[in-house]
Parts: sequence; C-alpha cells; structure tokens
Amino acid sequence: MTEDIDARVRASLDGLGVAYEVMRIDPDFADTAQFCEKYGVPLDRSANTIVVASKKEPKLYCACVVLATTRLDVNHAVKRLMGASRVSFATADETKALTGMMIGGVTVFALPPDVPLYVDDRLMPLDWVILGGGSRSTKIRTSPEVFRRMLNTTIVPGLATAANA
Repeated sequence: MTEDIDARVRASLDGLGVAYEVMRIDPDFADTAQFCEKYGVPLDRSANTIVVASKKEPKLYCACVVLATTRLDVNHAVKRLMGASRVSFATADETKALTGMMIGGVTVFALPPDVPLYVDDRLMPLDWVILGGGSRSTKIRTSPEVFRRMLNTTIVPGLATAANA
C-alpha cells in the first residue's frame, strides 16, 4: 500500500509542475513537533493535513492544510465550508479508510479526487513548506504555489487561528 501511495504522490507532484523534494525520515519522528525538532525545520514552515468528517450520515469529508503554528478552526470555518451542522476531526481509522494513509503521513498529493481540499491562506506567502509525504517515513518540501495548481482546492482566509488563541 505504501508503494502505491508513494507512486501516486510522485505522479501528482510531477503533474503539477512545481519543484519538490522528497525527504526520507525516521517514522518515529513523523509527528510535526518531533519532526521539526529532529530535522531542524521551523514550525512555521511545517504544515499539517487534517481530515475532517461530518457527524451525520451521509458522511462528508474534507482535508485541510494549516501551518503547525496554528489551529484549524473546525467548529466555524470548516463547518461552514462543508455545509454540515456538526463536524469533527476524522478518526485515525476513518482517515486510513478514506485516504489509505496513517495520521502523521497524510498528504494532499494522494487524496481521493472527490475530497475537497481547503488551505489556510497563511501558507501562500511562504517560499517553501513541508507537507506529509503519504507515509510516516516521508515528507515533501515544496512551494505553496502547488495548491493553486491542484483541482478541488480552495485557499481560505481564516481557516486556522493562532495556536494560542
């Protein structure tokens, strides 16, 4: 399964025409804070891809990308974007079933094509950002410009709030 995701990630990135680097990492350090500390990456250049699910059937899902220094505004911004009355973070099992990826490795580059992707606008001015690579043993370094080239993607002002808010 990991090889399939790796191939999908590379094919997606190659098709988007943005420079990128695949970083091989120790899977024990896949979680953002540990990754940043071990590999010397500033938290404000590391982004998390978070899957959100509606509470009611039929289940709706979306993926959101926010900087590690911020907190996803699930109860307001995401709920409004999804048009759902109640939403929450998808469980690890839901995320795995939907994406084929484990928490700590979820990437925007291998999501099912019908899953909406919302990206916090704070990422866009950066010259580079680190994203999950599809598994807990890879990360992707690329330009946020990649989001403007992806289908089903919306750049959203205020998708996240300051982490200490």
